[in-house]
Amino acid sequence: MKRWDSSIGGTRLGSERGAQLVEFAVALPLLVVFVVGIFDFSNALTLKQRLTNMARDAARAAAADPSNDVQRSATNTPVSVLDVYYIVDDYLVANNLNDCGLTPTASPPSNLTWAFSANANGCPAPGIKITVNRGYYYPDLGGGAPDVNCTPQNPGAQMAVVSTCVSIRYAYPWRFGRAASLLGFSTVLPQQISAVGVAANEN
Repeated sequence: MKRWDSSIGGTRLGSERGAQLVEFAVALPLLVVFVVGIFDFSNALTLKQRLTNMARDAARAAAADPSNDVQRSATNTPVSVLDVYYIVDDYLVANNLNDCGLTPTASPPSNLTWAFSANANGCPAPGIKITVNRGYYYPDLGGGAPDVNCTPQNPGAQMAVVSTCVSIRYAYPWRFGRAASLLGFSTVLPQQISAVGVAANEN
């Protein structure tokens, strides 16, 4: 009569548990990267949408203002440019986003372009930068997308549409890169999320 050797079953059960632990240890970093990636890119996309709304609303408001104030003294920031600052800053505060200590002090104008920038209040580097070009222009047909510097586009033989361009660059602290390093990968992600809005000047 054969006897059951309990040690055989115990050894097999132990080896299965050991294999499961090894599989879990191998899969855990991949799971962490996957979950962090979902949340990180989702937050970045949400921020991108908010910045796009800010830039569009600010560009429309500035474009509706009279444009004769932009030719005045270089020491005074035009009201239309200050409108952009207040719209963006109010939107940031209303959406519980760090305004990085932004103030209504713009850089000296260059070719009808002003800039507001800040990197305080615990805001990750390089902070926030708002560019406002009240003399932005592009061809009425076939123009490309505006860049983050609101650089005017050469209209060539076409008619130039004179507009207001507002660009917002906002620092985003990515977590995906650190998670990806668990798998031995290195990632290069942009330090800032950016959005640009353009509206044709009405006056």
